[in-house]
Amino acid sequence: MKSEIEYCSEPKNKQEFTESFNEFYSRFAQAYGVALKIFPVWRRWISTVIPHIQGPRVLEVSFGTGDLFKKFASRFEAYGIDYNEEFVRRLREGLTHEGIPGEIQQGDVQALPYKDNYLDSIVNTMAFSAYPDGMKAMSEMHRVLKPGGKLIMVDIEYPKDRNWMGMKVTKAWISMGDIIREMGPIFEKFDFVYTDEEVGGFGSVHLYVAEKQGAINGQK
Repeated sequence: MKSEIEYCSEPKNKQEFTESFNEFYSRFAQAYGVALKIFPVWRRWISTVIPHIQGPRVLEVSFGTGDLFKKFASRFEAYGIDYNEEFVRRLREGLTHEGIPGEIQQGDVQALPYKDNYLDSIVNTMAFSAYPDGMKAMSEMHRVLKPGGKLIMVDIEYPKDRNWMGMKVTKAWISMGDIIREMGPIFEKFDFVYTDEEVGGFGSVHLYVAEKQGAINGQK
């Protein structure tokens, strides 16, 4: 009997994959933002990262509409990076209008413009499944985190109990082009100690809190 668990292969043409997602978000940026505002379940899912954020330096990678960034930015030395120029423009304007501090720039998760061991927390919600090279993205986020720093993610995975509805939801994301990966082995490859909590979508939406191991000059 064929297993119901089918993780995705990464695209052969990674740049084409990235640009396809980027074009979609650019075209529908305003409608996407409105949809998220009227879909409270989605906002509740991504907000589960907030209690786990530690400072002082916090980076949100792929901030999208920027709603989550605005919720935590005033409490930390906050940085944001997104591949999509329209999202970058919108968030910069929004922060200025609302008087919220934050350093925002356009960039790629595969080449983060930060020093090694620089950040205390990285936030990444509903975005990892849109990266064409998961190992390269994880390598960069691991590099810029301090030892003892946290990578706090929300993304799609199969439900642990394999319930029918959660399985359907996960496969629906795959049908829309997202790359669903088995996250545990990826965290373990980079020597993260992590927790995995199901926070919605009939068990298909997972909150991961992964702590980078190691020390600098004998101190965490």
